[in-house]
Amino acid sequence: MKDNTKIVVLAINALKGGGAERVVLTLGQGFHELGYDVHILRFKSLVEYELNPNLIYHVLKFKPYKMIPGALRRDKFFARSVDRYITKNIGKPDIILSNLDRSDSVFSYSRLPNIVYVIHNTLSLLYKFKQADIGHQKKENFTRIYSKNPCACVSQGVEKDFIENFGNITSTTAIHNPIDRDDILKQANAFVPEYQNYIIHVGSFKEAKRHDVLVRAYALTDQSIPLLLLGKGNLQSETEQLVKELNLEDKVIFLGFHENPYPYIKHAQFKVLTSDWEGFALVIAEALVLDTPVISTDCPSGPSELLPQSHLMPMREIAAIAAKLSLAMKNPSQFNSVFDEELLPASIAQKYIDFVS
Repeated sequence: MKDNTKIVVLAINALKGGGAERVVLTLGQGFHELGYDVHILRFKSLVEYELNPNLIYHVLKFKPYKMIPGALRRDKFFARSVDRYITKNIGKPDIILSNLDRSDSVFSYSRLPNIVYVIHNTLSLLYKFKQADIGHQKKENFTRIYSKNPCACVSQGVEKDFIENFGNITSTTAIHNPIDRDDILKQANAFVPEYQNYIIHVGSFKEAKRHDVLVRAYALTDQSIPLLLLGKGNLQSETEQLVKELNLEDKVIFLGFHENPYPYIKHAQFKVLTSDWEGFALVIAEALVLDTPVISTDCPSGPSELLPQSHLMPMREIAAIAAKLSLAMKNPSQFNSVFDEELLPASIAQKYIDFVS
């Protein structure tokens, strides 16, 4: 390692198949392009992504510390080990970016400098702050954690939600997620889907994605092209049951989870999103890379920062969503939009550097 090389550490619990995990690897590539030594530190060995050879990987397992009574006490003891490990095995980081709950709690006890929390979602909606019991307790815990270091929110909507719920407990900024255009274009050419002339929705079957709203709205259209649902999740069986009740079995196709969704997105007539909340909405930016038209609900954060107003739909308003679907089915190209090159990994990494400086 060269003496003058700058160091960034990106910390996350594991590299399982989620959006935040993908963002960590993509952002790491951006820092690499800027000449940083990039260290990915995780607390579980679980990996569900192909690892970028330009990055350096570390595992410091949290599991042995689960024997220590009390969640906060566990995190405090583990934070001391994390600090020692980084100092001994990595060096003195110029930036530490902490991602998601486990890592954020641990780094709230760290004594290392230049820590930034990356806030990946609209916290008040994801953790239901308005629910008196669990939500209130979560909010208090997050207030303790996020008051310790600056926070970078992945969209302006996420930052707005953060400030509305926590006040000015720390300095904040909005930095969009990085998009690896070259990798997406490469993966999109891996195969040609067996389906043609279809609508695509990519996302886990969970509450936020509102597959129920999408299916009910689609039922109000002429269903002239099929709807493909790519993903898995707890609410899939409920969605399948709804499809049966609406007699849409021949029109709505469940694709399951695919590690590489990009060929399906590339060859779709258009992509649709009907979420009640998003953090950044990675799938929209990825569709724009592939020149795939997109329509989306105007949920509190993400879509309105990536798409023109005419491409947006009111949340949960099934008739309005059906009307927009019908327009897109007749003429998808009217919902084309341009990919913003400011989302490329090196540009986003530079924004983190500027925030810490």
